[in-house]
Amino acid sequence: MTVGIALPAHLGGEEDQMRIGYFLSSEEFSPAELLDQARGAERAGFEALWISDHYHPWNDAQGQSSFVWSMLGALSQVCRLPVTTAVTCPTIRLHPAIVAQAAATSAVLHEGRFILGVGSGEALNEHILGDAWPPAEVRLEMLEEAVEVMRKLWTGRFVNHRGRHYTVEQARIYTLETPPPIYVSGFGRKSAALAGRIGDGYLCTIPDPDLVQRFRGSGGGSKPCQAGFKAAFADSADEGARIAYERWPNEGIPGELSQVLPSPRHFEQASQLVGPETMKEVFVCGNDPTAHLAMIEKYARAGFDEVYVANIGPNHQGLFDLYARDVLPRVR
Repeated sequence: MTVGIALPAHLGGEEDQMRIGYFLSSEEFSPAELLDQARGAERAGFEALWISDHYHPWNDAQGQSSFVWSMLGALSQVCRLPVTTAVTCPTIRLHPAIVAQAAATSAVLHEGRFILGVGSGEALNEHILGDAWPPAEVRLEMLEEAVEVMRKLWTGRFVNHRGRHYTVEQARIYTLETPPPIYVSGFGRKSAALAGRIGDGYLCTIPDPDLVQRFRGSGGGSKPCQAGFKAAFADSADEGARIAYERWPNEGIPGELSQVLPSPRHFEQASQLVGPETMKEVFVCGNDPTAHLAMIEKYARAGFDEVYVANIGPNHQGLFDLYARDVLPRVR
């Protein structure tokens, strides 16, 4: 294990330090708890935040699902860390014209420290209005048009748009300063290529160098690549795995099920296929700093510039203390 973790710069030949952020899990924690964690993350030395955007939790054990745009307003008043939505789906549940207004206001509140992370979404959150859940190719097509609509609106002019999926008529956003960057999520070759073509950055949770290269080779170039992983801080790896299995067994569900299952109870049913032993494969469990550093280095070697860690369960202060004392100084 290296003592410090550095990435080769994408241009030049100098080295850039990896930025380490904290991932706020809206599915598991109440609004007050999320704000408390944001303050704690800033005190501990984390450099940025991710926050999830869900209508439902993945299962009832997680038990929360606050409205991200309310949370972003509140976050702007309690800390000054940059924050990225990870991720917003601007295609079905919310029209891209509405997301454009919400994101523009968030950028003003955060004084330019807000990034709109977008993706093609999951049926879990997007089916709630009765819309059909389209196949992956159509979802990516919708996402591309949604990004086009939002950028048109961020010019500050009146917009008329009649596309294949969206109509905007005489719409103008007035609360607007510098438009936020749009980072695009992608977990497969087609979505990573779309992110490279239309995104200002890339989001992923898989430490796969092929996906990063796909993004960079499709137009992403040296643009930022963010990634995230989950941890379960506890006094032992076994206790961490127990907490993870109690709250987030859905992390072990394979394939495309996470994109197509429509409700938390279906995720609970599918999670019965996942054994407790799987948690140690998909989470960093316990309190060993070398395990956290090894996971961070895995993402660094894959080519990511920023990594965000979420803590599952009640022990977030323990994770903050661990990172402040034993992880962040060694990364830097």
